Amino acid sequence: MSLLSFCWGTMRRRDFIKLVGAAAAWPFGARAQTLPVVGFLNTTSPETYEFNAQAFREGLGTLGYAEGKTVAIEYRWASGDYSQMPALAKDLASRNVAVIAATGDIVSARAAQAATTTIPVVFAIGSDPVRFGLVKSLNSPGGNLTGVTLFSSTLIAKRMDLLIQLVPTARVIGLLMNPDNLNFETDIKDAQIAAGELVKQTVVVNARNQRDFSGAFAVMKEQRADVAMIASDPMLLSERAAIASLASQHSLPMVYFDREFAAAGGLMSYGTGITWMYHQVGVYCGRILKGARATELPVVQPIKFDLIINLKTAKALNLAIPPHLLATADEVIE
Repeated sequence: MSLLSFCWGTMRRRDFIKLVGAAAAWPFGARAQTLPVVGFLNTTSPETYEFNAQAFREGLGTLGYAEGKTVAIEYRWASGDYSQMPALAKDLASRNVAVIAATGDIVSARAAQAATTTIPVVFAIGSDPVRFGLVKSLNSPGGNLTGVTLFSSTLIAKRMDLLIQLVPTARVIGLLMNPDNLNFETDIKDAQIAAGELVKQTVVVNARNQRDFSGAFAVMKEQRADVAMIASDPMLLSERAAIASLASQHSLPMVYFDREFAAAGGLMSYGTGITWMYHQVGVYCGRILKGARATELPVVQPIKFDLIINLKTAKALNLAIPPHLLATADEVIE
């Protein structure tokens, strides 16, 4: 064997060894970078909405996706500052994620819609997505957006009726609203129409964050609100314990849109669980990762609404729950 042939053979063996070594290392490095990435966009914070984020991950899990193993999740939280949503949505779009879960109501969905026309977006909102231009129709979304709606805003009249059944002598109804919510004016209009049909007056108070709560409750009492209700809003839900506590301090019966309020000490809630909605968003994101197109996935709607009554809070407020309400309640917290 010539010296040249020997040197060439040695070099090829070295190259082969390097190649084998690189292949052995690849599963621990580059392979992790090949996981599909889901963007999770939310108006609140992980401290207050972890239970919903977990429901979202469980939804993904039904399609076989486990965070860190078969899917990566990029989280973007606005911590209650809705003005951050456009920038956070653009950031996710610039990273070319496979799908964006635009949770946190209309402001999140609108931000994702403005950020991309190509990346699939699965929204989680409380009102009509057609009214806000997110989809062409519920059955045929027609673009890169689809998702889940609770139609929570359409239940305002029902919640108000339940509240008046509980406190029939009430004359003035307080409406606790977040003016940063894009559904703000629609909710006020719907609430005032419902109050008019019940021959009741309304007083609207605004709260953009927890710092506004004390003043809002003081205004409701000054305006002689006998009872109150809360608009469907992520920031308000994230501060459920503080709101329930203030309602108790002011001896103000309130009705809420989600069970989490009643679990935190609120008097009564009526609607579909928020965790159900987040789970469904996770399912849709999983289906898109498996090849489904957003335009092929109809907007998911709730089929069941739950009445939750906190009997302990009712007793603290010296309220006697009518027997027919107790009989129809899906859950009574004692």
